[in-house]
Amino acid sequence: MENSISMAPRAVSAPGRTRKSVNLLSLSAAAWVIVAVAGQWIFAAYLVLFYGGTALRGNLEAWGQGGPHGIIEGDPIGNVAMAIHVLIAIVIMIGGPLQLIPQIRKYVPKFHRVSGRIYLVTAVLVSIAGVYMIWTRGTVGGVILYVANTIDAALIITFGLLAWRTAVARNFKTHRKWTLRLFMVVSAVWFYRIGLMFWLGVNKNPVGIDLETFTGPFLTFLAFAQYLLPLAILELYFYAKASSNSIGKIAMSVGLILATLVTGMGIFIATIGMWLPKI
Repeated sequence: MENSISMAPRAVSAPGRTRKSVNLLSLSAAAWVIVAVAGQWIFAAYLVLFYGGTALRGNLEAWGQGGPHGIIEGDPIGNVAMAIHVLIAIVIMIGGPLQLIPQIRKYVPKFHRVSGRIYLVTAVLVSIAGVYMIWTRGTVGGVILYVANTIDAALIITFGLLAWRTAVARNFKTHRKWTLRLFMVVSAVWFYRIGLMFWLGVNKNPVGIDLETFTGPFLTFLAFAQYLLPLAILELYFYAKASSNSIGKIAMSVGLILATLVTGMGIFIATIGMWLPKI
């Protein structure tokens, strides 16, 4: 009798702990989404103000200051690819985060479907244009970054097709997972920038980076981590969410809180140190 009485509180409190761990996981995931949405829209604002502003002023030569690619005289195909890449990147940075907002999916499903299709198609197009520019014009970081970005483009196309197929099949639970995976790999260029600026801000020095050649062990790591690390965190989140283990949910929540802090710091440092000075 004593054993049964002493065990009763644990049996009663277990569901309560589970509910709390579920709520904590949901809140920590929502916190990351809010920070990520804000960060991507800040990046989109930078793209519009920098590239749009210089274009309106007729100063297309300045586009080379925004990244490793710019307008090159005598390369009309590459210049068109560059313009498409920038334009679509703006659409993606604005439209992509909209897919993460559940209220839009719930209350305006038609807008969610249309914007989702636009996001998917533009993501595939920008990945193709990006790979073309890398292999024809080159970029910083050397062949390792070429290969890493090409793999990312292949993942974008693959995940995009799977997201499309599951939507057509009306398998919406699986569709949402593929859409989130697509968002992570499409956002690689954004993760690269905030990851780089977070690293520089924390270390106060370019540790593991040769600034003259823009190569080094950290940049080699970041070339692949820009999409593999977010994908790994996402898969762990899927696992924790489906699991009945409250400890696993709490551990994942702590991981997401840390990821939110790192993401927020990276956004802040990138905004102050990289984007605002160019506007």
